[in-house]
Amino acid sequence: MERPVSPRFCGMLTLAEDPGRARMAKETDTETLTSRAAESKAQRRVCLLGATGTIGRATGAALVRRGHDVVAFVRAKSGNRPLASADNPRSCEGVLVKIVDFADPASLSHAGFGGERFDVVVSCLASRTGEPNDAWAIDHRAHLNALVAAQQAGVTHFVLLSAICVQKPLLAFQNAKLASEAALIESGLRYSIVRPTAYFKSLSGQIERVKKGRPFLIFGDGTLTACKPISDDDLGTYIAECLDVEERWNRILPIGGPGEAITPRQQGEALFALLGRAPRFRSVPVALLDAIVAGLSAVGRIAPPLAAKAELARIGRYYATESMLVLDPATDRYDAAATPSTGSQTLFDYYRAVLDGEAAPERRDHAVF
Repeated sequence: MERPVSPRFCGMLTLAEDPGRARMAKETDTETLTSRAAESKAQRRVCLLGATGTIGRATGAALVRRGHDVVAFVRAKSGNRPLASADNPRSCEGVLVKIVDFADPASLSHAGFGGERFDVVVSCLASRTGEPNDAWAIDHRAHLNALVAAQQAGVTHFVLLSAICVQKPLLAFQNAKLASEAALIESGLRYSIVRPTAYFKSLSGQIERVKKGRPFLIFGDGTLTACKPISDDDLGTYIAECLDVEERWNRILPIGGPGEAITPRQQGEALFALLGRAPRFRSVPVALLDAIVAGLSAVGRIAPPLAAKAELARIGRYYATESMLVLDPATDRYDAAATPSTGSQTLFDYYRAVLDGEAAPERRDHAVF
C-alpha cells in the first residue's frame, strides 16, 4: 500500500522523489533568473523629463552611457538651458528632444509619446521656485499628466526624482511632491522614488562672498543642521542605475553623497581652508527668519505677490533649521547613519573645482544664500 502524502507537502516530496521533475523545476528557476537578469541589463527606450536642469542633464548622460535610447520631453521655453532646438532635435549627447506642453495631456500623448514604444519614464522635472502655484503645476499636475500618458503608452517603470525633505512636509512643494509619489505608487507601475539629500549647487552660494573676504553666514552656531551632499553626476548615475538594480524597484530611496554628514559650520571651515584663510563666521538668528516670514505673510494677505515671497522665506527657514537626512519616525530625529551614501564626489572637491575655475554652480531660485 502506498503511503498517503499530505497535500501540504505534496510538491516538496514529489520533486524530491522525482529527479526528472526536480531537474525541470531547477531549470525553470534558472531560466526565470536568467530572464530577469537579461531584462535588467537590456537596452530601454527612456522618456526623460526635466532634461534641461543640471540633474536632468547628468541623468541623461548616465542613461546614454548605459546604452539606453533616451528621448527628452522639454517645454518650449526651458529656461536658458535647451538641450537642442526644434530645428535640431538631437542633442550633442545623443538624446532626442521632443517639445511638449506638460500642462496639456493631449500634447504629452501626441507630441510626446505619439504612439511610439517607451519602456521607462525617468523624471527629474521640478518646480524652479517652490512657490505654491509653480509647485502644484509642475511637481504635481505635470507629473500626473505624464503618468497617465505613460500608462497609455505601455510604460512599465517610472523613476521619479523627489526630495528627502518630504519626510517632514511643511511647504507647498513638499506636499505637491508627496501627492505625486502617492499617485505613482497607486498607479500599478513599477516605480523607483529617489529622495536625494542636499545638492552641491544649493550649498555653493557663499563661495564668492568668502572669496571677497566676507564672513560665512550661519544660523545659530552653524550646527543646527547636517546633510550628506550629493553631486549631479553621482545622483544622475544612481537614478540611471534604478532601471537595472532590482533592489531599487517599488521602493522609496533616500540617498546622499559619500562621507560623513557635514554641518554648515564645517562647510565654512572647509571653504576658508581651501582659500588658506582663518575661518570667519557671522551668526544669523533664526528668529530673524521667523519675523520675515510673519511680516511677509501678513502683508501677503493684502498684496498677493508678497504671499509668494513669504513662501520663499518659509523655504529658507526650513533649510536653515531642518537636516537633509533620513528622519527616524520613532524618535523624530534625523539619522546620519541611516542615510545611505553613493558616489565619489564630495562637496569639498566641488568647492576646490569652483575655486580653481573648473566648475561654475547653477543655483536654484530658492537657495538660502
